Amino acid sequence: MPGELVAPPQKAVTLEEVARVAGVSRATVSRVVNRVPTVDSSIRETVQQAIDATGYRPNLAARSLVTRRAGSVALVLPNEGRIFGDPFFGRVVEGAMGVVQPLGVHLVVTLAGSSTHEHLVADLRQGRLDGAILIHTHSGDPLPSMLANMRLPVVLSGRPVGRLRISHVDVDQAAGARLAAEHLVGLGRRRVATISGPLENPAAIDRLEGFRAAMADLGVVDVPWTEGDFSSESGARAAERLLAEHPDLDGLFVASDLMAHGALPVLRRAGRRVPEDVSVVGFDDSSSALVCDPPLTTVRQPVEDMAAEMVRLLLDHIDRPNRPVSSVVFAPTFVVRQSA
Repeated sequence: MPGELVAPPQKAVTLEEVARVAGVSRATVSRVVNRVPTVDSSIRETVQQAIDATGYRPNLAARSLVTRRAGSVALVLPNEGRIFGDPFFGRVVEGAMGVVQPLGVHLVVTLAGSSTHEHLVADLRQGRLDGAILIHTHSGDPLPSMLANMRLPVVLSGRPVGRLRISHVDVDQAAGARLAAEHLVGLGRRRVATISGPLENPAAIDRLEGFRAAMADLGVVDVPWTEGDFSSESGARAAERLLAEHPDLDGLFVASDLMAHGALPVLRRAGRRVPEDVSVVGFDDSSSALVCDPPLTTVRQPVEDMAAEMVRLLLDHIDRPNRPVSSVVFAPTFVVRQSA
């Protein structure tokens, strides 16, 4: 339009400018941008700070010609309705994005399924994706072993099933369950029950077995339990079953905050006050814990840090195809609020 002022296009930041800010050579900046693993970690951090300060964005098309990589990795989430209401998965995406965005790597979020498996394998083998992160697979899922056996770059959330050799990142599930047991017993609770996650999930198994073993060590051998599926609705149904069979329970460990969110109103409707009559402990320390009534005492797993580590581990596998399989296990912490 006549008289309209048009801002000139913003000049792209160059590698030379980043190098000048970082006080290193252009070649060093290039090695950091292209994720060459031999760069010293302190230098890598200095260059990354300069990248953030200058707003540099890699030319992905040019870089792909040099590295022969797509510059994209897949984040495969379980194909379940609950992912849209479970804050866990949003935390995973947030943690992963914090690593890939500064590097100019695209994160392709997809849902698991048989057709997804076929496309994912094809994209990895044909170079349209550089690697994949698999979140919350179950014992019958063929995808982890399929990718591992093909020696494609892949990292798993949680420990693998059986003896599958695949890099993975997890929290010490049993240690987290022990923290819950010690807290409940420390409050004097002895008629304690637990709601597990789905027992096709290794994390759910580890939390259940870890909790019951810890309670036995603390002198409480009989711990009733029932199974949920990590959703709020399943937590409510499980609490109803437990109360029908054990109306005098005085402690409850729930294997996810979202299930605890469903269980608390059931306790209230049954006339059981929390925490006066029943102490309730969850697992995750998600946003669900804060909206519970009362706010939920819970085991915290550092989901964002774990997701970031999964990305870093995957990128290292992409950079070094022959690197050995490895695992990173984070320590849980305990967050005391008003429910226990």
